[in-house]
Amino acid sequence: KYVFKWKQANWYFSSKAHLDSFSNNPEKFAPQYGGFCAFACSNGRKAPTDPNAWAIIDGKLYLNKSLEIQEKWNQNQKERIEQADKNWPLVKEKE
Repeated sequence: KYVFKWKQANWYFSSKAHLDSFSNNPEKFAPQYGGFCAFACSNGRKAPTDPNAWAIIDGKLYLNKSLEIQEKWNQNQKERIEQADKNWPLVKEKE
């Protein structure tokens, strides 16, 4: 019922309040690395994500491929985020 189109994707929300918050500042709420797995991106590749494997770190949303991968990512989040940030410009161009 509550849908917002942003960056060629439909974003679905459970309430109008959530939709309004997102639509007013999507960059604040959108997942990092285009919604791909943060762990994979830290290793220089893309991977799909599990909506149950997520974390908010310093106000940013990070997704992981699975809960098992998330456990590995949690062991050194700071280093993984730094590496993924460096890799993302090249990774996002890969198919």
